[in-house]
Amino acid sequence: MLVNRMLPTVSAENLTQFETLALSSSMNLADGHARQQLTAAQSKIVAELPDMWAEAAVRPVDEIEQEAAESFFGMLGQHSHPFAAGRTLSCYSSSLAMEILARSLVTTSDAVALIHPTFDNIPDILRGVGLRLVPVEEEQAHDEDLPAELLEQVGCVFITTPNNPTGRVMSEGRLRRLAEQCAEYGVVLALDTCFRGFDPDAQFDHYAVLDASGCRWVVIEDTGKLWPTLELKIGWLVRSANVDLPVEKVHSDILLGTSPLILLMVKRFADDGADGGLAELQRTIADHRALVRAELADVPDIGFVDDRARVSVERLHVGSRLGMDVWSAVRSQNLYVLPCQKFHWARPREGERMLRLALSRNSPTLLAGARVLRSALLGVPELRG
Repeated sequence: MLVNRMLPTVSAENLTQFETLALSSSMNLADGHARQQLTAAQSKIVAELPDMWAEAAVRPVDEIEQEAAESFFGMLGQHSHPFAAGRTLSCYSSSLAMEILARSLVTTSDAVALIHPTFDNIPDILRGVGLRLVPVEEEQAHDEDLPAELLEQVGCVFITTPNNPTGRVMSEGRLRRLAEQCAEYGVVLALDTCFRGFDPDAQFDHYAVLDASGCRWVVIEDTGKLWPTLELKIGWLVRSANVDLPVEKVHSDILLGTSPLILLMVKRFADDGADGGLAELQRTIADHRALVRAELADVPDIGFVDDRARVSVERLHVGSRLGMDVWSAVRSQNLYVLPCQKFHWARPREGERMLRLALSRNSPTLLAGARVLRSALLGVPELRG
């Protein structure tokens, strides 16, 4: 039975604020950032940071940046990435890259078609610059052509693949057709691929497909979800030659560049990833998903929503309970998960009976959290609707 504690009332306006509440908790299963233990190979890389510091201080930054991009994009199968053509910009984070994209889009358009559901900082950033959002349901985006009346009213179609929180990946054939549609209507196709590293199905060469379509495109990539590097990360903002948006100008308005030390670290982690580290990470996430499902297997009136997901998060439908009720109960035991209403940015009620759990954690932390969650779901009658 859970023990109720007097905790401050929570008034979180977005998912990141919910995640911030968990940062000091020993059972933080809220944010999707990488917080698992370093592998033996990764620990050796960290031990070499003083040498990397000395190297970063003397080498040309553009050289280091190119090497980091070649290693990172190569690890993920993105061999047609256009770094050599000067169309890949590094940022402190993927959220900053998204802010730059949003500021660029609003110079030529007033509306964006955005996948639904998805992480709420995407709609928040787009709305924050004044863009109107039109929801594109995930099933529609993956299974059929977008209607002409939609494409005629927006300047951009924005897709997250793999999607957060569902883990759904847009196939190569579907991406090709969507890009062809965007080319036909002169619409920018924007992709957020920040969870790409967890799912081999998302590692076909997107840049080859996009370039062949002739569409205007922008892709956001991220290192921060993969490796437990204490928020030292790079977001990449990649664009087509014909994108016709002031991306580079807006980028220069906001930052001069990223740290060559972090870029060197990214290169080393990516080289390790290509040498088996990425496959090891994928196995770890699969094991962690199985651990959570096994621990909750006998809990009645719940379900795991995304059967085929390989990304580092897991959605749990809590049945007749409300997700916020469960969240409040487990919070009293210092466990933090993420309620899902705000992923459903157009219709929050669709997510009110779901929670999202992060899997990029140490196994003991994940097991302890799953046991607290199991106890709450089984033992607190007031959680039932």
